[in-house]
Amino acid sequence: MSAPIAAGLLGTDRTMISNIESGRFGISEERLRRLASIYQCDDSTLIDALAEMTGRRKPGWWEEYRGKIPPGFLDVSEIEAHAVRLRTVQTAHLPGMFQTEEHARALFDLIVPPLPRLEVELRVAHRLTRRTVVTGDDPVPYVGVIHEAALRMQIGGRRVARSQLDHLLEESERDNITLLVIPFEAGGFPMAGDSVLYAEAPNLRLDTVHMDSPTGAVFIDSPTQLANFRKRLRLIEEMALSPKNSRDFIYAIAKDL
Repeated sequence: MSAPIAAGLLGTDRTMISNIESGRFGISEERLRRLASIYQCDDSTLIDALAEMTGRRKPGWWEEYRGKIPPGFLDVSEIEAHAVRLRTVQTAHLPGMFQTEEHARALFDLIVPPLPRLEVELRVAHRLTRRTVVTGDDPVPYVGVIHEAALRMQIGGRRVARSQLDHLLEESERDNITLLVIPFEAGGFPMAGDSVLYAEAPNLRLDTVHMDSPTGAVFIDSPTQLANFRKRLRLIEEMALSPKNSRDFIYAIAKDL
């Protein structure tokens, strides 16, 4: 159905439909259910999940950074805030929400050309606040796979690296957080070299994958691609060390620093 026809049935104009579809405007639960009926969507589970999201649509903490840091950072924060479970794979870098302040600052200082000091500090503050999704009052379950390469990279020097690994060990003790390590000896694995965030939504069709790229954030929500990512993540998680052995592995690396 075209946007003009949908707009006519909804009693609005095509610009409003366009703004709703692009996420620029919010939508009430009543109007969402009317749109679902207009588009002949009969997936009640999906409709209910979307309706629940309309009730929670209010400015998030990340909005204070709008216009100050790249919008992709804010999109990731919003996706994480609405997720019911998070799964990540990191090969070269440690998970953003578990980076210490010193580690994150040293990482942003490596960007070429150099960022203005104010933007570095804004990015660091934003990154530190992201962790509340897994450490707050209603923490989201999190499963993170980290390659040995990321653990051994001494961003900021030995002291900062040791403090960072100690912090990882502390966070891994939380009931909702599972950190899994893939050692060098495991060899190759699917998505080697990628940085992947898979955010599970209340409904499977609302899941989102975020990947870093040299030109910015990439977001994927195609059902076929999401299914492939779930298969890859399952294989990677099965290849990794157990949670206990992963903690022992991180501890051994930290002890050598």
